[in-house]
Amino acid sequence: MQDILIWLASGLGLGLSPRAPGTVGSLLAIPLAWWLLSLPQYRRMIISLILIFAAIPLCDAASRWLGGGDVQQIVADEIVAMPLAVILLSAATRVWSVPLGYVLFRVFDIIKPFPVGWAEGLDGGGGLGIVADDVVAAIYAAIIIAVIYRLTRGRSTHSS
Repeated sequence: MQDILIWLASGLGLGLSPRAPGTVGSLLAIPLAWWLLSLPQYRRMIISLILIFAAIPLCDAASRWLGGGDVQQIVADEIVAMPLAVILLSAATRVWSVPLGYVLFRVFDIIKPFPVGWAEGLDGGGGLGIVADDVVAAIYAAIIIAVIYRLTRGRSTHSS
């Protein structure tokens, strides 16, 4: 059972990548985001919340088995949080929003501006903090995408 949970927490093994495991592992978030975008808004949110809340104990258990804290191999938190960067916005129906959401999410997850880094320590390195910092990073990315969408929507409306 432990091996299966670690396999899931590592993004089906992608988090075991020797280089940039968070970036490689969170690639699974891209098809998840596209799939979620195909659903009505309320279903997106319900499924996202279920995945996020399921990731907390999964990441917590995997963290304990792998030595504690937000170890690099655990990427389930990135996978379930990144889609939040796009599924909350009407702009997410644009082709560029998912790849941009992925890039922005990774930037905020790596540089950890306040309160991303703070959220990581919410429960002393357990599952809640492991997932919470990624949720906050996704919210930052969603804000940037919303601003870009607002600016580009204004331009495309005037040029028509």
